[in-house]
Amino acid sequence: MHDIRFIRDNPDAFDAGLAKLGISAMSSEILAVDAARREKIAAAEAAQAERNAASKQVGAAKAKGDEAEFERLRGLMTEKKDEIARLEEEAKTEDARLRDLLVSLPNLPLDEVPVGADENDNVEIRRWGEPKTFDFAPKEHYELAAVQDGMDFETAAKLAGSRFVLMSGAVARVHRALAQFMLDTHTTEHGLTEVNGPVMVREEMMFGTGQLPKFGEDSYLLREGWWLIPTSEVTLTNIVNDCIIEESYLPRRYTAHSLCFRSEAGSAGKDTSGMLRQHQFEKVEMVSVTHPDKSLEEHERMTRCAEAILEKLGLPYRTVVLCTGDMGFGARKTHDIEVWLPGQNAYREISSVSVCGAFQARRMNARFRPDGGGKPEFVHTLNGSGLAVGRCLIAVLENGQQADGSVELPQALHPWLGGKTRITAEGQMA
Repeated sequence: MHDIRFIRDNPDAFDAGLAKLGISAMSSEILAVDAARREKIAAAEAAQAERNAASKQVGAAKAKGDEAEFERLRGLMTEKKDEIARLEEEAKTEDARLRDLLVSLPNLPLDEVPVGADENDNVEIRRWGEPKTFDFAPKEHYELAAVQDGMDFETAAKLAGSRFVLMSGAVARVHRALAQFMLDTHTTEHGLTEVNGPVMVREEMMFGTGQLPKFGEDSYLLREGWWLIPTSEVTLTNIVNDCIIEESYLPRRYTAHSLCFRSEAGSAGKDTSGMLRQHQFEKVEMVSVTHPDKSLEEHERMTRCAEAILEKLGLPYRTVVLCTGDMGFGARKTHDIEVWLPGQNAYREISSVSVCGAFQARRMNARFRPDGGGKPEFVHTLNGSGLAVGRCLIAVLENGQQADGSVELPQALHPWLGGKTRITAEGQMA
């Protein structure tokens, strides 16, 4: 959510930031509502002062036997009481209008973010690894002989409909091993604290991280009122919801492996083959809560944590800075990490790492108390995939595929597989 004080002091800068996102100037409308709200509040306070003064005088008039003055003051008190109630209700209405405006607008991009319309305007900043050269035409993950029995889309469709998969045997084991490998790496080497949290959350938690109210159609609402999380970002970030923490407590760095649920609204006909885009999937998420002065440094650190997983697995990738037209609602800057998929002959997103500034913290009322004293300030929040487990499985299978349909598995993963090194063409661990 945006800071109304920033808009009051910097209306041109606010509109310039929106313009980079393709949004027309909004400061005039916002400030008009803000002015109306403040005017009503001031008028209510003035009326309350008049009522208080009349209240003090009414007793004196009664004591003097001045019935006319006594009745006048009583009538004034009643009049002011009604006026105060009316003004407070009008101020409440204007406050709701202002809040609706502030929560509906996306975060402003940092000055360094490239301006662009869509993914074609993203800027590559580095690559790691060389895509493997095959002496045969590489296949997509779902076409490999090694996974034919372990990746069942037909049975999943019978159970739940399209965009689900039933994994079993060696494929399920490698999928599980990948999640464990990611968690262990993040906790033992990257200093993150592992969390196992709920995948059903209250509506205010979805609001806190920006999924609501604007993007409700992208998630699933249960009949009891809970929302299924689209990612553990919701659970982990909201740990500090409505909290004032000590500055010495920062930074907080969390990681979690969880089921995630997305309706994939608006993606009809997109990535329908295989398990690249699913309604239910698993991710190892990273969330950091930091001091405002440290958030950009933390953004780079989190990006390296995600990249390190791919490097350990020997999977080629490239990292790009998203342009303004491709960023998410709550981000000020985002790095996308795209892994090489030889079956598609393309780099595909496997992680997005975003710095949100105080945008989510203001929605959550998450603050810290400075060590030297003073007024509590909003924390900064960051989130990123470390990594999407299913997409990492796809990359492992496609990059490790052999001419006979078997799959050689990354050496870094062997300890999590009991020393097994490959999936045979018959779908067995070996």
